[in-house]
Amino acid sequence: MIIGVPKEVKTNENRVALVPGGAEVLTQRGHQVLIEKNAGAGSGFTDAEYVKIGGKILNSPAEIYGQAEMIMKVKEPLPSEYPLIRKDQIIFTYFHFAASQELTEAIIKSKCVAIAYETVQAVDGSLPLLIPMSEVAGRMSIQAGARCLERTQGGVGVLLGGVPGVQPANVAIVGGGVVGINAAKIAAGLGARVQILDINLDRLRYLDDVMPKNVQTLMSNPENIRQAVSKAALVVGAVLIPGALAPHLVTRDMLKLMKPGSVIVDVAVDQGGCVESIHPTTHENPTFEVDGIIHYGVANMPGAVPMTSTIALTNATLPFAIQLAKHGYPKAVQHNKALALGVNIANGAVTYKGVADAFGLAYVPLDEVLH
Repeated sequence: MIIGVPKEVKTNENRVALVPGGAEVLTQRGHQVLIEKNAGAGSGFTDAEYVKIGGKILNSPAEIYGQAEMIMKVKEPLPSEYPLIRKDQIIFTYFHFAASQELTEAIIKSKCVAIAYETVQAVDGSLPLLIPMSEVAGRMSIQAGARCLERTQGGVGVLLGGVPGVQPANVAIVGGGVVGINAAKIAAGLGARVQILDINLDRLRYLDDVMPKNVQTLMSNPENIRQAVSKAALVVGAVLIPGALAPHLVTRDMLKLMKPGSVIVDVAVDQGGCVESIHPTTHENPTFEVDGIIHYGVANMPGAVPMTSTIALTNATLPFAIQLAKHGYPKAVQHNKALALGVNIANGAVTYKGVADAFGLAYVPLDEVLH
């Protein structure tokens, strides 16, 4: 199979979908890997490294899309890329369709096979291609939040961990999944007082067992969220419903309970956000203010640490890419149920129910598309 890796075009997105080591594995298996010029530069990988392992460097995205049977990306295609996508071409990337009707309609129109990293789901319910970036984003949410709390950044001017004689700050984390536990780990390590909320009692028991004593667990309900948010200097949104819009659990009214200069970091922003007042921002302009509260809504947070993120992402995606390249899309998804759940749109049909429901579109089971 011919596999193409274009340079990411999203603002300040420095990740690349495939490290040279991953490209080498694919070329060793008889596949051809096409890399757009300087696609890996932002993550610290040179064109020469890809050429050394048998990859081929092309000068433009049009050449990559024009020749490749499968495109591997990091972020969703942007409007400049829509016309380049071909019928039956596999596009393997993070899509987050439920957050963008424009993207959804464009991919439907293209009749490509859109396999979304974020909905590939293992038997145990885990999301193996979302986990590594959720780990990065969860840890970064505390870094970003701590920075935004500085007075020079518009924040209230508190240090998360405090100092001897001064109380540490309160951090509320809404969601106890991969993002939440990683955020809690870093916040607790800095010495903050952390409350982590989730609706799964078994998950709360697990978190209570593994977290240090400065982390408290709370059942997630409107009253507990309201109480936690009202005391927090930093609120982290860490809610995920695979392939669907995140529910607004932190409402606009709750902002009035927070101290001016407090900070919200919503990691769920690429799925619409679990904070009602959030909207996507960029690394160039990461924050905005609503009712005196600093909102951080960068939708590609791991793009700020591209070397770590790119390696972590390739570690997770490469086994699935190998299967797709070896067997082709129909056979690969029939053999691998986790990969089948990643198929969101195929040949003009919406095959993932969360995406169909988000926009009132017809849902077509994948089996009907394959047969």
